[in-house]
Amino acid sequence: MNMPTKPRISYIALDDMSTEMQSEMERCAREGTPRPESSAVRAHVPECFWFFANSWNDIFRNGILDHEIKELCRLYVSRSVICEFCGNQRSLKGQAAGIEEAQVDELMNFEKSDKYNDQQKAALAYAEAIVWRSDTDDAFWNRMHKHFTEAELVELGCATGLTLGQQSWLRLLNIDHHQVMADLSSASMAPGYETGEALKKSKAASDYWAKG
Repeated sequence: MNMPTKPRISYIALDDMSTEMQSEMERCAREGTPRPESSAVRAHVPECFWFFANSWNDIFRNGILDHEIKELCRLYVSRSVICEFCGNQRSLKGQAAGIEEAQVDELMNFEKSDKYNDQQKAALAYAEAIVWRSDTDDAFWNRMHKHFTEAELVELGCATGLTLGQQSWLRLLNIDHHQVMADLSSASMAPGYETGEALKKSKAASDYWAKG
């Protein structure tokens, strides 16, 4: 029998949070990105809780660049650093914009895939260079400037850098979905991960993406 994972840093109870933090936690359960578990860990330090909540709202969920571009890059980071917690959730806004699971499946081979348009491939190349610390040349930057304004490149770079840092940290914590406020919502979960039982089944499958 698979027992629930135990987080390496505990979840702060909802009753121990301020009214404002509780409201944000309810939004996390209702809308996801982030899901409640990661926010409940950050709640140990309210400044960290609000640093991420506000930054994520301003430059990921909102901002000047099309959201689906940022969501594809977020998921690319998940696949790169193998953050299962982040990789098993989806942005509702990204899904509404048309991101398909077939695109998620081919993220690590995006340049050769026919699932992305030229702008999406350029964004993913930008994320790839950030994650893997790739050398870049004039051709790379000409490609970036062809598809994005400088302001968009700043926002995408900040969003990618933020998610890279957070996911690299979260993957260590042994947190998982459906452990905090689980009875309220399965919002923003990837297909096949909507409930605790579905999560266990998907993670046990032979083709589970994080098995390498």
